Amino acid sequence: MLSKNQIKLITSLKQKKYRQQHGLFVVEGVKTINELLQSNLKLHVLYTTETFNIDAKNEILITEIELKKISFLKTPNKALAIFKIPKPKPIDESQLIIALDDVRDPGNLGTIIRLCDWFGVKDLVCSKETVDCFNPKVIQATMGSITRVNINYVNLIDFLNESKLTSFGAFMDGNNVYETQLPDSGVLIMGNEANGISKAIKSIIKKKISIPKFGDIQETESLNVATATAVLLSEFKRRT
Repeated sequence: MLSKNQIKLITSLKQKKYRQQHGLFVVEGVKTINELLQSNLKLHVLYTTETFNIDAKNEILITEIELKKISFLKTPNKALAIFKIPKPKPIDESQLIIALDDVRDPGNLGTIIRLCDWFGVKDLVCSKETVDCFNPKVIQATMGSITRVNINYVNLIDFLNESKLTSFGAFMDGNNVYETQLPDSGVLIMGNEANGISKAIKSIIKKKISIPKFGDIQETESLNVATATAVLLSEFKRRT
């Protein structure tokens, strides 16, 4: 049976300040939990309605009613695990890096993490205003890719100023990406969902690129940031 303290801890981890305070984050769903169990991440505790056959001291069997009490999902999926937040590794500047300037939507960040995993981008650099990658909705959207992408939260202006890599920013009025020379390494910067890349970051970006419209009726204002990231990553990787 779940104690009040256990329930209090789990529900508190929905908020960033408590995740940082405890150094823990929540993962839900059998498939995603299994992915994380096979990674280098350290399990704190696993609450499940069915045994996972792991170390018994880390696994607590609960009822479906108890799972509903602690789950952040409308339809809980058999298990909820708490993992320890890992320390980020140093950023490898020998390859392509994705940098996010104030991306706020958890679904977008989760999808971008999956895209990094798919296209073999090892490092994702986020401004401190970008949504927390250990937000439960982000974790859900990554489908386990969170274990294979190194994510650092930095002062993005300082990072870009100190980096020796060429910076590429995604803009509506940038140069056509299909006609732009793209290197094997560099920093591709994607901006906020509503406002794009901030003025402060824009002023230090070396190359501005865009995805051209091909439709006859060109009324669409812009692409979703995760969709745009997928298109640009595909073009960068196609050239390598």
